[in-house]
Amino acid sequence: MSKIITHDHNDDGVDRRGFLNCMAWAGTGVLWTLGSGTLTSEAFGKDKKDAAKGELHFVQISDSHMGFNKPANADVTATLQAAIDKINGLPQEPDFIIHTGDLSHTAKAAEFDTLDQVLKSAKPKQVFFVPGEHDTSVDDGKMYMERYGKQAKGRGWYSFNHKDVHFVGLSNVAVLEGLGKLGPEQIQWLEADLKGQPASRPVVVFAHIPLWSVYPDWGWGTEDSAQALGYLKRFGSVTVLNGHIHQVMQKVEGKVTFHTAMSTAFPQPAPGMAKGPGPMKVPDDKLRSVLGITDVTSVMKQHSLAVVDSTLAGA
Repeated sequence: MSKIITHDHNDDGVDRRGFLNCMAWAGTGVLWTLGSGTLTSEAFGKDKKDAAKGELHFVQISDSHMGFNKPANADVTATLQAAIDKINGLPQEPDFIIHTGDLSHTAKAAEFDTLDQVLKSAKPKQVFFVPGEHDTSVDDGKMYMERYGKQAKGRGWYSFNHKDVHFVGLSNVAVLEGLGKLGPEQIQWLEADLKGQPASRPVVVFAHIPLWSVYPDWGWGTEDSAQALGYLKRFGSVTVLNGHIHQVMQKVEGKVTFHTAMSTAFPQPAPGMAKGPGPMKVPDDKLRSVLGITDVTSVMKQHSLAVVDSTLAGA
């Protein structure tokens, strides 16, 4: 990905034009439908019909950073609760929630306790997790695995089927600096796992760090993802969900749609539009407009996925 031209109108290191290009379609939400590798979009409004009976419906949240208390967001618990309230207010209750990592900020027991307490108020009681680097950097992920990875393999990877969709949770945060990494053991497991799935079955892959090269200079990519993605090419519908970069970005490559989620804690700058990644302060009254959730549904007869991003503004 080439570096983006900077339009620093306010001399604050933030490219308003580039940032809005990434974020504009997150404000009211955009409905993306993926069928047989073809992506179409339309504005998402309040008149969206309820999901059809038997349709897959789940929600992604990401980067809660429990324990963070800097100026970018002095109350991450409140914004996580707003995200849960948003989920609870959806027209149809989701089957489950996927959390794509950085549950905590410093992997402390109290931070995980707070997360668990907030999640108890969610209507969907099943939550699937993958680790973020903030969940594993302090104790090599020991506490995370004890709490959220007891049924997982290796450093937190696993798979399951739900309503004829195959879900794969990956762990790519073992390396503390630079790009994310899956490692040969996990890639070998992934190859074996996918061999047992028919090509007609939709696949949803979720991990913390993006599996596509969003911005390698900031570590926004996974260095050994090409081999893993190669095993997904034979499938007719593949959706890859990630967190880590705290903003909505999307890429379509063949039959694979890559989608990164907003954080529930704080935004980060658009790629290359600051000296480096990290919490970005916005006006307090604008904070919830750059935080949000991702709502995913699938009409099984069409083997398609609709991905809708909505902010916490008004939640």
